Amino acid sequence: MVKNKLQYLVLNYLIVVVWFVNGLVCKVLNLVPRHQEIVGEILGNKYAPQLTVLIGFSEIIMSIWILSRHKQQLNAWLQIGIILLMNCIEFICVPNLLMWGRFNIVFALLFCGLIYYTNFFLKKQL
Repeated sequence: MVKNKLQYLVLNYLIVVVWFVNGLVCKVLNLVPRHQEIVGEILGNKYAPQLTVLIGFSEIIMSIWILSRHKQQLNAWLQIGIILLMNCIEFICVPNLLMWGRFNIVFALLFCGLIYYTNFFLKKQL
């Protein structure tokens, strides 16, 4: 039980860090300009900087929501849905801008699996 709780906490905080860093560092602070290029290619370059920052703030809010533990199952399903939708769009529209090209989808699926495992398997055991 203690081992499961520690594993749950570590994985949950890892998920939080992924959302927070992607939101703040990559998008809001624009330290990874490739993210803004992706947004520009998909949604248009005119408002790409503003939309990228909005997406970044949304990811930061997601990390706060995860920490709050409010409606965790809904949160987990939304995370999985958002990740799958975003990565499918990128897979089709801008594979050339992805860090690992179309192989990015594999990492997205692994991250979705981690979210599912943490919120529906480990959480159930606590």
